[in-house]
Amino acid sequence: MELILWRHADAEDGGPAGDLARRLTKRGRKQAERMGEWLRPLVSGWLVLSSPAERAKETAEALGIGYEVRPGLAPGLSPAAVIREAQWPAGDRDIVVVGHQPTLGEVVAQLLGGSGEVPFRKAGIWWFATRERDGMQTMLRVVLDPETLEARET
Repeated sequence: MELILWRHADAEDGGPAGDLARRLTKRGRKQAERMGEWLRPLVSGWLVLSSPAERAKETAEALGIGYEVRPGLAPGLSPAAVIREAQWPAGDRDIVVVGHQPTLGEVVAQLLGGSGEVPFRKAGIWWFATRERDGMQTMLRVVLDPETLEARET
């Protein structure tokens, strides 16, 4: 199984409509588009899951493929909720999860065998895979953010 954790891109500050209504900024749309363009050919056929927050849905939309909104990925929920939604590590589909910090950073820490929270850049991804070798192992495949992609393009 493969799992990509994708933090939502840069978003507006909170307003009267509440946290779930926050939308991406102009910079955030650019970040999401850049990362979505890179990911799109790699995740064809994968299941894409998004938090119900508007900023996460807008980030997921940058892939240009369908996605499902999952309340279990809302801001402030536990790392266990994210892992449960992704059916990690025993799921039968490869998954992209679009969510929030600090929860995604806590999931990363757990998948790396630690605790606490790992820094997670906006619109960045952490890509994990499982393999069978002396039992089930978790492998880190890629850590990438839109600024690194932009630096490679120039």
